[in-house]
Amino acid sequence: MKDFISDLKQLIKVRLSFTVVFSASIAFLVGSRAQGDINWLNWAILTIGGLLVTGSANGFNEIIERDLDKLMKRTADRPLPSGRMTSGQALVLSLLMGLVGTLLLVRLNFLTGVLSVFSILMYAFFYTPLKQKSPIAVFVGAFPGALPPLIGYFAAFKEPFIDEIPLILFGIQFVWQFPHFWSIAWVLDEDYKRAGFRLLPTTRKDTISAFMVFLSAALLIPVSLLPTWYGFAGYTLAVVSLLAGLVFAYFALQLFLKRDLASARKVMFTSFFILPLMQLVLLFDFIKI
Repeated sequence: MKDFISDLKQLIKVRLSFTVVFSASIAFLVGSRAQGDINWLNWAILTIGGLLVTGSANGFNEIIERDLDKLMKRTADRPLPSGRMTSGQALVLSLLMGLVGTLLLVRLNFLTGVLSVFSILMYAFFYTPLKQKSPIAVFVGAFPGALPPLIGYFAAFKEPFIDEIPLILFGIQFVWQFPHFWSIAWVLDEDYKRAGFRLLPTTRKDTISAFMVFLSAALLIPVSLLPTWYGFAGYTLAVVSLLAGLVFAYFALQLFLKRDLASARKVMFTSFFILPLMQLVLLFDFIKI
């Protein structure tokens, strides 16, 4: 049982799944504050359902890439490429998680469930195959990657509606993904090449790819200021987002100037912290409108 749990955690990429659910949970709490009331039972349903849906998408991803994972050092020990789990077992687990997770999220409202199914399909069956074909995969993957705050915000309402708040939350996470994934692709370029993944903008660690990392990191600054501009967040968020964004852009600029691994790592590690930092500050600096 201990070995099975360990393999299951690798199959669903548990740290990534918790990161996704964290983003959705923050958006749910923001939506709840917009109404003036937090339904903690619905928050629990969102958390469990979100973990299952995200785990399902990751499971399908690993099934599709099982042969490619054998070629990369960082993934060769995953349960499928190592042979500890069969594709059939992983498929049953992924289907079960996807079904139960979607049913839970549909209980909150229909739109939340539909978006969850869409995120699974986009991530597993569009983004995943594209990784070997074109750098456009990062753009395609940014859509399901930016859906968690949208799903979380809509989950807070019995009858969800679209206004500027969920769209801006979606936009911030959408833009953030480009410097995040491109810096990871830079750091892991040699490993990715073994599997034929083409994720850098030009598929090479050249000046243009480095410039695109810097441009996307710089673009995150004005986008992260939109909550304050539209009046549903205070100046605390604006100051934190501006300072954090400038640090992020500075590291990205260093990557553009030096094009070295150390600079790419700084961008990558900063990306891990900047998004949850802005989301947490937004939660506590949210202004009901």
